Amino acid sequence: MKKIMIALAATTLFSAPAFANEHGSKQTSNVHAGGQPLVTDAVIAKERELLAQNTAGKGFGPQSPRDIDDISGSNNRTFNAAPASTNMNLCNIHFHKNAEHKAHDFSVYAGNGNGFGYLSGYKYSGSLNSKELTPLKNKVCSSHHGDGALHSGDTIEVHYVYTTAQVKPGPTLASCLSKDVINNPQLRVETQVYVVVNDKHALNFKDLTKYGKAKSGLYQAVGIPKNTGSPVQYEGSTTGPGYNEQGSPYQVTWSVRPHVAKVNISTVGKWCEKNDFNENHGHGVRNLVINKDLLSAID
Repeated sequence: MKKIMIALAATTLFSAPAFANEHGSKQTSNVHAGGQPLVTDAVIAKERELLAQNTAGKGFGPQSPRDIDDISGSNNRTFNAAPASTNMNLCNIHFHKNAEHKAHDFSVYAGNGNGFGYLSGYKYSGSLNSKELTPLKNKVCSSHHGDGALHSGDTIEVHYVYTTAQVKPGPTLASCLSKDVINNPQLRVETQVYVVVNDKHALNFKDLTKYGKAKSGLYQAVGIPKNTGSPVQYEGSTTGPGYNEQGSPYQVTWSVRPHVAKVNISTVGKWCEKNDFNENHGHGVRNLVINKDLLSAID
């Protein structure tokens, strides 16, 4: 991985807030119930075509997100896998509305979205009862990105980001880099997909995002579920809709759990109101990477 400048990382690392062509026009076909215009299949196809063109022959490594049930890939640019998360520092926690990755348990396509990462991604493929789907009266984790608020039954993908840099957890993914040393830390994302439900007996998001210092002196997330399947590890990149048409140059080791857990939507809302990471809404998602030339083979 090339050295990452701290100032650059503050705006482009991982799910960067800077979206390609954010103010340009996109071909739309219909309108979401919340009034948000949705792009056509042709727009997504064009974005994938541009991604292929903009990465061809330029040495880009494998990209993310991907279908973790499909182990094939022909990108042979390799890098050393990051250490186990227990040997790294937790540096950030954030979530995306709808899953960026795809697997059997979260395989329902949310749609093409608005072309900038919202109203797209993948949803929980299982069933929920009427109580779990009961709407809340108040908005939860709302944002100005179309229908960005969470609703009972929605799916979220949480990224617990780890770094080999000597840092402590904090806001934005610039927290994953040392403030005193320009370096190129190894990066790992422990990933868990949740479905948010109206059920006080479901998991508490505050517990799921707890962290502390281990005896080793490294910061660790201590609430990640241990009953959602063995994580699928693969070599990939940073994500976020800013990379729909451009390749991400960053190297990330991913560990994605294949099964979902249910979390109480009210506790997610409380977390959005106050947390150590200054997160208040779900991030947008990058198009699923399906070009085999941009995917690593999963062992």
